Amino acid sequence: MKYNIKALALSRETVLVAVFVGMAMIAPLIHSQLVTGTIVNAALFGAVVLVGFRAACAVAVIPSLIALAVGILPVLMLPMVPFIVAGNIALAGTFALLRKTNFVIAMGVAAIAKFGFLVLSANVILMAITHGKMSVALASMMGWPQLITALLGAALAYMLFERNLVRK
Repeated sequence: MKYNIKALALSRETVLVAVFVGMAMIAPLIHSQLVTGTIVNAALFGAVVLVGFRAACAVAVIPSLIALAVGILPVLMLPMVPFIVAGNIALAGTFALLRKTNFVIAMGVAAIAKFGFLVLSANVILMAITHGKMSVALASMMGWPQLITALLGAALAYMLFERNLVRK
């Protein structure tokens, strides 16, 4: 019996993308930014490791939409959704570019890239559409919690993928 190797490879990629997208979809239902962010960031790192940057881009889109739908992101954060997606893509892209040189440093730089992008975006966008304490409160969601969850997601992904708890 002959097997089509390309079909098997595509099937593996499809299954892995579905797993990571599923993780990203379920995480916001937990209703905790710390837990959700950690899981989503780990899924982004894992997608890059196992199926590549393009697949990670698919994973990057879903969590923000789900978080908005279930109420983790307040409705006033709607204008930030494209920037959150772009921040996720920045994390995945930075990691994909640097991971062959040093896995841990690539994760740290990717986390900082996402954090920096989101802080700048939030300050510009949210300050333009809200005022006073409301803009500060909303912008704070895009600040330190993003860096912390990106680093925790990196640590989780490192344990799973670089320490070979999950086969690449």
